[in-house]
Amino acid sequence: MPDGSMSGRIGQSPVRVDGRAKVTGAAHYASDMAVPNPAWAWLVTSAIARGRIAAIDEAAARAVPGVLDILTHRSMRGEVGDAGFFAGGGYAGSTIRPLQDDRVRHDGEIVAIVLAEGLEQAREAAYRLRIDYAEETPAAGFGSEGAELVSAREASGGSFEDPGVGDADAAFAGAAIRVAADYATPTQHHNPIELFTTTAQWEDGRLTVFEGSQYVHGLKNGLAAQLGLDPAMVRVESPYIGGAFGSRGSLTQRTALIAVAARRLNRPVKLVATRDQGFTIASYRAETRQHVKLGADTDGRLVALVHEGTEVTSRPDPYKVAGTQTTSRIYACPNIRTRVSLLHADRNTPGFMRSPPELPYMFALESAMDELAHAAGLDPIELRRRNDTMREPIKGLPWTSRSLMPCFDRGAAAFGWAERNPAPRSMREGDWLVGWGCATTIYPTHLGAATARVTLTPDGRARVQTAAHEIGTGTYTVVAQAAAEGLGLPLGKVLVEMGDSDLPPAPVSGGSNVTASVCTVVMQACEQIRARLAAAATEGPLQGRDPATLRLLDGALRAPDGAAEPLAAAMARAANGAIEVYAENIPEGLPPDSLKKLYQGKQALGGGLEGKQHVMAAFGAEFVEVRVHSRTAELRVPRILGAFAAGRIVNPRTARSQLMGGLIWGIGSALHEATEIDRRTARYVNDNIAEYLIPVNADVPQVEVLFVEEEERTANPLGIKGLGELGNVGTNAAIANAVFHATGKRVRELPIRIESVL
Repeated sequence: MPDGSMSGRIGQSPVRVDGRAKVTGAAHYASDMAVPNPAWAWLVTSAIARGRIAAIDEAAARAVPGVLDILTHRSMRGEVGDAGFFAGGGYAGSTIRPLQDDRVRHDGEIVAIVLAEGLEQAREAAYRLRIDYAEETPAAGFGSEGAELVSAREASGGSFEDPGVGDADAAFAGAAIRVAADYATPTQHHNPIELFTTTAQWEDGRLTVFEGSQYVHGLKNGLAAQLGLDPAMVRVESPYIGGAFGSRGSLTQRTALIAVAARRLNRPVKLVATRDQGFTIASYRAETRQHVKLGADTDGRLVALVHEGTEVTSRPDPYKVAGTQTTSRIYACPNIRTRVSLLHADRNTPGFMRSPPELPYMFALESAMDELAHAAGLDPIELRRRNDTMREPIKGLPWTSRSLMPCFDRGAAAFGWAERNPAPRSMREGDWLVGWGCATTIYPTHLGAATARVTLTPDGRARVQTAAHEIGTGTYTVVAQAAAEGLGLPLGKVLVEMGDSDLPPAPVSGGSNVTASVCTVVMQACEQIRARLAAAATEGPLQGRDPATLRLLDGALRAPDGAAEPLAAAMARAANGAIEVYAENIPEGLPPDSLKKLYQGKQALGGGLEGKQHVMAAFGAEFVEVRVHSRTAELRVPRILGAFAAGRIVNPRTARSQLMGGLIWGIGSALHEATEIDRRTARYVNDNIAEYLIPVNADVPQVEVLFVEEEERTANPLGIKGLGELGNVGTNAAIANAVFHATGKRVRELPIRIESVL
């Protein structure tokens, strides 16, 4: 982009500032980072899901030329401490610590690490390492003997509350129209293109780790806790991330092991885990079973909503997604009862995966809403209109803004919904049954405490430093846009530095909060610079003007009456060189110690659905056309459309890309994605991206994204709601609803496959 371009202001669509680096290979990811004379690590993972290690024979492995060491529980016991469970306020995504004892707690647990001069030698030795197990019968999940069912409230020590109001069971029993059904969503894995890698290097007692991370300050502090270090002696660098989707949101247990290995060898160590190992050394989306009951009066207005969900988690960890926090608040209803339960099984611990609570739980609710519309003889959009509300029903709190029905209206018009024949199996084209479905999408609006350092130099260039993350969504670009607008500079004169724990801390790149959180604090820093320049304008062309009215625009400090002073002159008057400002922001509703916790790598996000005065979320409406072959039951999605309202859109180009990707992921969630599990052995079967199916170009002929204008005044100063996780919520339900419209058969278990509709 030319240096003089002004196309970088908020609301405009410049190309990504890091785009050229990514497509030319100049962008360095974690495993690309050069370190001197690295040794290579290869993980050995368990061949059983439950039991203990009975014996280890290292002789053949150590005989491989180039082998430096083999780490097992016999040599590593006590080396790695506890970092606490992320969902409970700690750092780690799992409390299961490999190589600390002889127990095996899940399939694919790390049981040894081979270190060698080269990758090939490490791999060869790993395959020669002999491990004998004393196997025990594992519980794979639902229907398995030995799995332990507990309530989420009990598992959380009473801190989790199941939302509810009124007497839902009595209201359901007396409802004129009733729907009750069971729904199921499968285990799913993130499978980012960038493999899970770690490089560790020690120098003068200071540890540097190169690892893809959505929260470098959390990784830094958690790793320090595990290794007994002062956090100041740990640095994490993650300038670019090749996909995350939640899998890199918390500390994983491999990092400390590689750091210990590097310390023992006194040289850097590189690990690049294999694709199949990524299924068990990181997190995944929890498998769920859900029961929904909806009761309505003769006009289709809800009088009762019951939503119960059960989720599979690991044996030791109480991880929950608990999507009833969202589904209980979307529609007007006087009587609501929810319950979330956890099923402890011999599996690795699940974790955050794009739209963690909303994707599985909204599938059940929005499918049930479609069933209710059919039972009531109402158009699905009309049913939602009759149950629309500007106050959430649990506490009666107002939405800061809510444009759900404008999204349905805009989307329906663009999709041609008025041409839909409501009767199932009524639309056809040749041998293909045609179905149209829709669903609501929602994602809570969060804002986190954040810091940033902005430096303006006399030559009219700016540097922004913040430990936020570029996970592929365009963060470098939108942060640069915020600074360009705040300082009145061309986008090409703003340099953004991120992904380094030595920079001022920023929130985790999750919960769709980063654009709002980081752009807000960057704009605050820019305002401090503007105020300093304006206060110094006591002579020259701006003499006598009110400093509060002066603005930075087009490389000058300008007054409302048109008078202006070039930036270089204003800088010379205000400073003896560059102006550097460090800014902090604690959003309304967060406790005063939020910044302290941020520096400690402990995450706190405000807003969302847990506010005390109001609740906030982005909304949307999704429309899908499905075609089902009448003879073969082959399923196709020829077109999909989403209309979204997410407050102020910083960059429509990158926002559209995120939402389009979300819609495509929604197709995968409905028709393709499922991690298959051998229920006898509790082991993953399709742990690769050949048999773990995702949509390809042929599956996605037409995707359309529409923005519905929305003014948000309360969520944050910039009016940004966040949309990274909005796009793939409800898509699976819209597709299931379209399958019903096409075939007359209701499918309540994902993924929907040929055998589901035969």
